[in-house]
Amino acid sequence: MKKLVAPLVLVLAAIIAVGAVYHFQQQASAPQASAGGGGGAPIPVVVAEVGLATYVTTLESLGTARSNESVDLAAKVTGRVEALNFSDGQRVRRGDLLAQLDTAEQRADLQEAEVRLAEQRREVDRIRGLVADRALPRQRLDEQESRLSEAQARLEAARARLDDRSVHAPFGGVLGLRRVSVGALVNPGTLITTLDDVSVIKLDFTVPETFLPGIEVGQNITARSAAYPGREFRGRVTSVDSRVDPGTRAGIVRAEIPNPDSVLFPGMLLTVRLLKQETESLSIPEAALVPMRDEQYVFVVNDDERVERLRIVTGRRAPGRVEVLEGLEQGIRVVVQGTNRVRPGIRVEAEVSAQ
Repeated sequence: MKKLVAPLVLVLAAIIAVGAVYHFQQQASAPQASAGGGGGAPIPVVVAEVGLATYVTTLESLGTARSNESVDLAAKVTGRVEALNFSDGQRVRRGDLLAQLDTAEQRADLQEAEVRLAEQRREVDRIRGLVADRALPRQRLDEQESRLSEAQARLEAARARLDDRSVHAPFGGVLGLRRVSVGALVNPGTLITTLDDVSVIKLDFTVPETFLPGIEVGQNITARSAAYPGREFRGRVTSVDSRVDPGTRAGIVRAEIPNPDSVLFPGMLLTVRLLKQETESLSIPEAALVPMRDEQYVFVVNDDERVERLRIVTGRRAPGRVEVLEGLEQGIRVVVQGTNRVRPGIRVEAEVSAQ
C-alpha cells in the first residue's frame, strides 16, 4: 500500500504545479488582452487617409512602320530606257525627272499634230471671213471648227504619249534601289525603282475591340524599336479604322511619328504604348493591403479609434500606391504600419503617415 501512495503523491504534486503555472500565465496576459478590448493601453499604429491620385491607362501593341507616301515607279509604255537620272537611295524633290524612254517616234507624232492644228486654225480664220462676207454658209464654219477641235485633241493625245515616256517623282522623298539599266527594253508595269516619303512615319497597330471606344484622334503614343535600344519615339493617333476584324476582334489604329532624321524605315516592327487616358481615382498606400486568399483587405480606424477590417477591390498600381475601386471612401484612415499587430475591435493610437 505504501508503494502505491508515493507515486500518487508525486502525480498530484505535478498537477498542482501545472495549474499554478497556468494561473499565473493567465494573470500576466490579462492586462494585454484588456489593452485591446477595453481600458488598456491602445496599440500604436501609423495610418494614412484615402486620397485621390491620377492614374494613366496605357495599352501596348505591336505596330508596323509605313511611309507617309509610298509608290512603285514603273514604266507606263513599252520602250527602251535612254537615261536614268538617279542613284540608289537618292533624295529627290517632286517633279524631278528620274527615267527617260526613247521618244523619237512620239516627238515626230507631236510635231505632225502641231502642224495639222496650225492648218486647221488658218482654215477656220479663212472660212470665218467668207461667212462674214456671206460667201459661205454658217454651216461650213461649224464644220471647220469641229475639225479644229479634233486637231487639238490629237495634239493633246500626242503630248500625253510623249509624257508617258518620262518618269517623274510624284512627291519628294528617298528612292530605293535601281531595278533597270540604260538600254533595257521595258514594258508597262516594269518596276524602275521605289519612292518613299519618310519625313513622317505612319504606324499601324491593332487594338482589341473593347478598347476602341476610348481611343480618340490626337492621343499621344510612344514607340520603341529593337534597332535603337533605349530610344523612344513620340507621335499622335491620326485615325481609327472604321471596321473591326471579325477574326481577331481588333481594329487598326494609325498614328504618325515625325522622322526628321530618317532613322525609322518602312516595314520596321515597333512596340507601341498608347497613353489611353488619365483619370483621378481613390488611392491608398500599397503597405495598407492585407491579402487573404484571393481577396484584398485593409484595417481602417473609425472615429472611436477602433479597428475594422474591410474588403476592398483594387485596380491600377503606381509606385507605392494602389487604386481603390470599391470598399473605401475618401478621408477614411487605413493602417499602413502595424497591420500585423491589430485585429477587428482593438483600440489603437493612430499616427498620421507623412506619405
